[in-house]
Amino acid sequence: MAHCVTCGSELHPERAEKYNYCTRRECREENARPLTIAAVAVNKAADQYLVLNEQTRDDLAAGRYQDARKSASVTDGRPVRKPGTPPRRPATARRPPAARKPPEPRRPAWTSAQEDLAGIYSAQGMRPDEIAERLGVSRRTATQMVLAAKSRLPR
Repeated sequence: MAHCVTCGSELHPERAEKYNYCTRRECREENARPLTIAAVAVNKAADQYLVLNEQTRDDLAAGRYQDARKSASVTDGRPVRKPGTPPRRPATARRPPAARKPPEPRRPAWTSAQEDLAGIYSAQGMRPDEIAERLGVSRRTATQMVLAAKSRLPR
């Protein structure tokens, strides 16, 4: 059975695996040592912190926690890709972008006569619901026809 190095009381077996002192305040204040924390993999989304012990000191010295995208010395000059992403083709294998045709101007889904009627009905004070019912179109289409007629016709 392990004993506390300060007061000599018996330690619980699980505590004795990691510590050589008990949980009394006096023993903790005398024996507890602060941990050194190192920030690694710092980015905008989340920081990663590690307790700085011998293993992490060796890993830091070896460059394990360096950002491979920014440091070619870590990757021996080879580009690094994220796991799960397909490999990129070399720049010489890229195809030029396909030539696109300019989009055709959109034509309204109504005739100019319907647009004229929608403008007249709106000038008479009819609501878009009533105009849509008279012309046999949706309320949205009737509203678009009224707006198109107002922008086309003089005030």
